[in-house]
Amino acid sequence: MRPIALLILSIALAACTPRGAMVVVPPETAEGPISTVFVGTTRGLQGTGVFGTERSEEMRFARYDVAIPPQREVGEIRYAKPRRPNVSTDFVTTDQRIYAADADFRGDLGKALAANGREAVIFVHGFNNTFTEGLYRIAQLHHDLEIPGVALHYSWPSAAEPLGYVYDRDSIMFAREGLEELIREARAAGATRITLVAHSMGSFLSMEALRDIALRDGRIMPELRGVILISPDIDVEVFRMQARDIGTLPQPFVIFGSDRDRVLRLSALITGQRGRLGSLDSVDRLSDLEVTYLDVGAFSSGSGHFVPGTSPALIRLLGRISDVDQAFGNDAAGRAGLLPGVILTARSATRVILTPVAEITGDSLN
Repeated sequence: MRPIALLILSIALAACTPRGAMVVVPPETAEGPISTVFVGTTRGLQGTGVFGTERSEEMRFARYDVAIPPQREVGEIRYAKPRRPNVSTDFVTTDQRIYAADADFRGDLGKALAANGREAVIFVHGFNNTFTEGLYRIAQLHHDLEIPGVALHYSWPSAAEPLGYVYDRDSIMFAREGLEELIREARAAGATRITLVAHSMGSFLSMEALRDIALRDGRIMPELRGVILISPDIDVEVFRMQARDIGTLPQPFVIFGSDRDRVLRLSALITGQRGRLGSLDSVDRLSDLEVTYLDVGAFSSGSGHFVPGTSPALIRLLGRISDVDQAFGNDAAGRAGLLPGVILTARSATRVILTPVAEITGDSLN
């Protein structure tokens, strides 16, 4: 199939996929555990508690309680029908608050941090996401991966359209200061450990925000203890320049990637750029950077663009790692028993080609 035909087909399939919309139900009717997510957004307010695709120069803060349905596969998100939500199988919202004052947001966030070890994880969504899709995704990740601490979400103004790639790339530049502000708000609220997790185009936004912080402050704040980029849609040469401006990268610095990622192949076609950071087949081009590249191609299915969040086998594997710093921050020998697979090093960079545990132990993870 010709590349342009493949692109058209992919756009057509994406356009037929139902989009995630928020459905709010009374708290007493929900089933399953509640995941509370604090939100900072530069999207325009579209309706009661929901933000749309328009850009807003005003940073808004909010908080949402998301019910994780008990009847679902690990990694799965189902969106409720507005008039017929099934709380047993669908993600729903049970409470929401948009803060009128930044100080109120900081106060509530501070209380949550104090009750959760003063740890915060900030998630940044990728290309072609509605507000609800990004919100529910971090709620799902926070629950399925049993991520410690308080969940925060930075929702930047994506067009939420398959043909909105250029709009979204422009929104990245528009939204950089908003992400920096949310990171600083988490720090001001009392977070002593902040992990930044970004997906796809959100990785480019995150690197730009980190670059701005480093240039403004002379360094990355010590509270930022780790960065995880999932399928980063960044040109490798641009990433290298961003890393150079940042200086010392926060550690651990982890990149999840796969050369089977179909979305990044399309991104390379659209941009006319040869390689994307999330689809490398070696770390030679990153050898002078202190990064760990986790190759998750063996777990890939479908588009292969969000494997750590959607593959039950990989989620369970990562869930067995009791100490993330030990797994991602130690030398290659220290990772061997925690991350099953082939470990390759190129100077400062490490590539781990992850292998399903079943191939090693015979145990099924499916």
